[in-house]
Amino acid sequence: MIDVDVLVIGGGPAGLAAAIAAKDEGARVMLIEREARTGGILKQCIHDGFGLVRFREQLTGPEYAERFIKDFEDRDIESRTLCFVSRIEKQDRGLLLTVVSRKGVDKIRTESLILATGCRERTARQVFIHGTRPAGIFTAGAAQHYINILGQQPARRAVILGSGDIGLIMARRLTLEGAEVLGVYEAKPAPSGLSRNIQQCLKDFDIPLYLSSTVTRVFGEDRLKAVEICDVDNDMRPLEGSEKVVECDTLILSVGLIPENELARTLDITLDPRTGGPVCDGNLMTSVEGVFCCGNALHVNDLVDYVSESGECAGRSAAAYCRRESSDPSKAATVELHPGEGLHYLVPQHLDPEQGRSILYFRSSRVFGECSFVVKAGEREILRKKYPFLRPPEMERLEIDFGGYSVKPGSSVSFEVEEL
Repeated sequence: MIDVDVLVIGGGPAGLAAAIAAKDEGARVMLIEREARTGGILKQCIHDGFGLVRFREQLTGPEYAERFIKDFEDRDIESRTLCFVSRIEKQDRGLLLTVVSRKGVDKIRTESLILATGCRERTARQVFIHGTRPAGIFTAGAAQHYINILGQQPARRAVILGSGDIGLIMARRLTLEGAEVLGVYEAKPAPSGLSRNIQQCLKDFDIPLYLSSTVTRVFGEDRLKAVEICDVDNDMRPLEGSEKVVECDTLILSVGLIPENELARTLDITLDPRTGGPVCDGNLMTSVEGVFCCGNALHVNDLVDYVSESGECAGRSAAAYCRRESSDPSKAATVELHPGEGLHYLVPQHLDPEQGRSILYFRSSRVFGECSFVVKAGEREILRKKYPFLRPPEMERLEIDFGGYSVKPGSSVSFEVEEL
């Protein structure tokens, strides 16, 4: 039996930051990771653009991860790689986990648990692409792994479905490796990736972007030979008569990320249908006492800097919980936070207004020009912040102290976007 104060599941940027923060708060910490090395998806992200917020410099993914790996190792935090959770049991105090690793089967008893399990990519079957199952269909992350980790070129003539950031980055990467990217097709009327990636990955390389278009069928037996492209209407339904066939040998899918929350479901944690992650409070504690969540398992972030920030918050909160400095969420008088008109989601979903400074993350539900982000406690407007624009792909971060606005526990606060 292994006894720890804080157990972190996931060794990506969120998990590493959480483990370091909990250790710095004096907790006994253990981290488990299912891959052979820590670092998460950053290991294969060899492009730069990481760390601009946190370190004020441009780093590649491996460089960003190495800074946290070094801090993690300097603290001599216990960890296990190639380690998988097979069972979680709630106990009167804490949780008991059964894990399987190269050392065999172990039992780990922990006061608090941090879920830093990241997210996964949607597949072709999840976006209803018809046809056979030939080779040559990859998620953007899988194609990135082939090129950057295995040193293999997966494509000669590629079509990319979806304008998410990984897909945009792979359009550039494939081009640099000699492949012809025939186009990026996006079902929505606006791109899904960051503006800087639209410019640096598509426009700078003359790669065409087709909006309100999608792939509806694939052709080929052993290897992909072509895809069928259709225009779509405002409800993203294919328009009859708009079909055209594009010959290619590779289809790259960049059609969205889903928080990895199978373990959260095992614990009957309440999930937010807007984010796909757990409902949490200002300390990132979920609906199950002592269980915290951070990073892309909580909601899909656009910048790794904010993934690390939420990991640190979860780590500090988990360590405080072990000292019983944080309250039982079932008993605490909290403020409920409600995303209203113009918002896709808001995290956290409730918090203690007396905890002081709180960090909110949100995304708009559509593209706005000049607009105001409006916060109301009941009918009373407590904050209005102007933005030059808001776009769903670009997550926003806001710091606020509800106590400073005399928001009382038990009240409700709403958030909405007003176009100017």
